[in-house]
Amino acid sequence: MNQDFLIQDVKRQEVQRETDKVLHYKERKPLWREYLETAVIALVAALLLRLFVVSAYRVNSESMADSLLGGDYVFVNKLAYEYGSDPKVGDIIVFRYPNNPEKKFIKRISAMPGDIVQVADKVVYVNDEVAAIPTNSKHIDKRIIPADLSFRDNFAPYEVPMDQYFVLGDNRDDSRDSRFWGGLPRENIIGKAVFVYWSWQPSPDSPPWEFPYIINAVQWLGYGLWNFPGAIRWDRLGTPL
Repeated sequence: MNQDFLIQDVKRQEVQRETDKVLHYKERKPLWREYLETAVIALVAALLLRLFVVSAYRVNSESMADSLLGGDYVFVNKLAYEYGSDPKVGDIIVFRYPNNPEKKFIKRISAMPGDIVQVADKVVYVNDEVAAIPTNSKHIDKRIIPADLSFRDNFAPYEVPMDQYFVLGDNRDDSRDSRFWGGLPRENIIGKAVFVYWSWQPSPDSPPWEFPYIINAVQWLGYGLWNFPGAIRWDRLGTPL
């Protein structure tokens, strides 16, 4: 009886030693491996956020001035209109250009599906009422162009099709928008612009950004270091949209 007890006790000790070895091995995971695992997890999380939740876009035109300026970088919420939430008038959105889905534009929603839109001598009317004027919208050209020459300043009554939106740039005299190419289908909307997270004053001396990109990346690094911090528009960082 005592011998059986001793044998069982020895076996338990051997099992415990083996368990301790395994735990000790796991506790002594190499530091480089811990860093690598952390980096991989962070990268996967960032990719998932980039694909499904938020994206960052650079504004490369003045069509939304003065709400957005060329060189502004904005966060876009891709889930803003999911789960029953609908776009509304006043929202600034990023979308795929209907005539070329490879291009992405950023404009402001000015009218909803079924609304009647008309532009008369630069004044926008929605359902026979003057449309709300965004705080930073503007006209930069005092000329009034007749409708037979351009739809910029005079635009015949237009009923926005169902499941489409009428979008305009805040810089009304320098924006190619729904006045020229019609309604924006809802499925083209990528997301809602949330805020400006970075803003860099454009310059004709700045390096290009084109394939193969590696050379441009090195040039941009040198350009950024040389012009930092003077080219940063600090007052625009964190600007809500």
